[in-house]
Amino acid sequence: MAQFLADRLAGLVQSDIRRMTRECMRVDGINLGQGICDLPTPPLVRDGAIDAILEQKSTYSYPEGALELREVIAEKLARDNQLNVDPMTDIVVTIGATGAFAATLMALLNPGDGILIFEPYYGYHLNSAVVAGLDPQYVTLTPPEFALDVDRIEAAIQPHTRAMVVCTPSNPCGKMFSRAELELLAEIAHKHDLLVITDEIYEYIRYDGRPHISPATVDGLWERTVTIMGLSKTFSITGWRLGYAVAPAELARPITLVNDLFYVCSPTPLQHGVAQGFHAPQSYFDSLQTDYKKKRDLTCDALRAAGMEPIVPQGAYYVLADISKRGYGSAREGAMDLLERGGVASIPGSAFYNGDTGEGLLRFCFAKEDAVLEEACARIRNFGSA
Repeated sequence: MAQFLADRLAGLVQSDIRRMTRECMRVDGINLGQGICDLPTPPLVRDGAIDAILEQKSTYSYPEGALELREVIAEKLARDNQLNVDPMTDIVVTIGATGAFAATLMALLNPGDGILIFEPYYGYHLNSAVVAGLDPQYVTLTPPEFALDVDRIEAAIQPHTRAMVVCTPSNPCGKMFSRAELELLAEIAHKHDLLVITDEIYEYIRYDGRPHISPATVDGLWERTVTIMGLSKTFSITGWRLGYAVAPAELARPITLVNDLFYVCSPTPLQHGVAQGFHAPQSYFDSLQTDYKKKRDLTCDALRAAGMEPIVPQGAYYVLADISKRGYGSAREGAMDLLERGGVASIPGSAFYNGDTGEGLLRFCFAKEDAVLEEACARIRNFGSA
């Protein structure tokens, strides 16, 4: 019998993020690996979805999303991101930020096109690009600063390069691109006529007073930028799978077409639920920063005590820790040792690098209830002293 496997999947395997979650369940550990975000959903969002279900708002929405949601997203973009967009033409509600990313790749790029990927990268960005038939071109941001290097970027660009991916705040390292860095990327994008695809899903989770700057607002990038945002992290609803893409109408239209072909629409009652979330008081969004900062600092202190020096994140709810002094042969070996002997799951840094830079790193997610995170941190400290 013939073997049925698409060539586009050659070499792809399930991510270490999913694998470590399964391993964690096997040993009944605490999962600081996958960004599950098992914090409570805000009542405003929860009750909004329940009301929508009770009111029979269960038929298809427009493929670009329910107008009620697009209108509040447009208000939010103007208020928080300095982006003035038309909710009728410039917003596409999607199945999570990953759905927005996949639809963007399929709508705006062709197989064989090159795409710049800054590493450490989010694995779904890379693998979605590979499945779409694109040619990933890696630009390494070296820890602990993760600074941009113009020479490295220029060296990675080839004649067929058509796009770059900018993730800020970054998963997995928490880097936030400054205005000066975004201006540099804008110059490169204009020079080489590149599409800019952003991932800004962690925009509200940032620390130490750092502002989030949407790349589309910098140096004329709006016309060549697809801004991707999500609701999973802001409202602790990772399982609802809701995100959105924002772009000029001529880019949003083909993204909507692909979104319709692949997904038809996002779940309608859940769209109405998250629409209510945008009416939350400013104090809710401010609390994301203060609450996660406490979790970040608790986690970083435990990692230091265990001899795994943290690279303190500027945003998002992950921290990379340097395990190179512990003598492991690989990051995966270190992650499994911590899980088997310490009862805490992390993600090998190799999951985020094409080269070997990640072999001395582990990623930890601190989006956990306080009691669970405190127990995990106690286990990490004990593991370091064992």
